[in-house]
Amino acid sequence: MEKPEGRDAAAVRLDDPWYDALASGWGELDGTGAPAPVVPAPPAAPESPGPSAGDIYLEVQRSVAFQEVRSRYRRFVVPTVLAFLVWYLAYVVAATTAPGLMARPVTGAVNVAMVAGLGQFLTTFLLTWAYARHARLRRDRAALDLRWDTQEMTRGLER
Repeated sequence: MEKPEGRDAAAVRLDDPWYDALASGWGELDGTGAPAPVVPAPPAAPESPGPSAGDIYLEVQRSVAFQEVRSRYRRFVVPTVLAFLVWYLAYVVAATTAPGLMARPVTGAVNVAMVAGLGQFLTTFLLTWAYARHARLRRDRAALDLRWDTQEMTRGLER
């Protein structure tokens, strides 16, 4: 993109990839060069006597099924994150405080630090696989059931 010169030097070109104001609705003009007028929102419809979407979602959040899904999630994630953080911090502490241990050769040019560093990558992939498997086997079905129940309860509510 070339820098424009002359009278329109300060104008932003629409083909500028960094300019997304038009995509967000800001800066739209009405053709006269003035900003487009703000159109007031229509008056809100009167409140319906039935439960609102917020009430339904709070009811779902307080339900035993939702609490079970959240507890299954926490029972897997909290210990896993703590174990991984301990493993990561042990690697960092060993690398900084025990350089002799980390430099000890395992085989050829491969030393303990390289094996532990590659173990970090392997651990990350294993944890990702374990998380996806746990979600698929222990949480997804229950969460999908909750979603269907919530959609059934909110059917007919105005948005």
